[in-house]
Amino acid sequence: MTVTIRVKRLSPHAKIPRAARKGDVAFDLYSLIDYELRPGERFAVPTGIAVEIPPGYEGQVRPRSGLALKEGVTVLNTPGTIDSGYRGEVKTIMINLSGESFKITMGMRISQLAIRPVPDIEFIEVDELSDTERGDGGFGSTGK
Repeated sequence: MTVTIRVKRLSPHAKIPRAARKGDVAFDLYSLIDYELRPGERFAVPTGIAVEIPPGYEGQVRPRSGLALKEGVTVLNTPGTIDSGYRGEVKTIMINLSGESFKITMGMRISQLAIRPVPDIEFIEVDELSDTERGDGGFGSTGK
């Protein structure tokens, strides 16, 4: 099944998302600007694109593992959600967790966009929930 995502360039310098390799499940997003991200700083990096995600799907902005491991730079709100009704510019909220400034350059791969199906959800208020082996055991309840 093919899902079509319409992409609008908001700048002539913007790059259309693309997979690095055939079969990849997320598509690279690129910085539209040069920016120096200082240690501990967070910044919404513009990509210069807007997307039209069909109803029944969401976009997820995710970190690039290489930037996270090698540079200590990641996406702060992972994953960042793009609802199907949003038509504004896609931005990546990045944070520098390292002790050194990180230079973002125009055209740099800064994050990834994954498209995922989402079901229609209906919440129903009830007086009781079904029993499970775990029950109401919270964080660390499995002993690990």
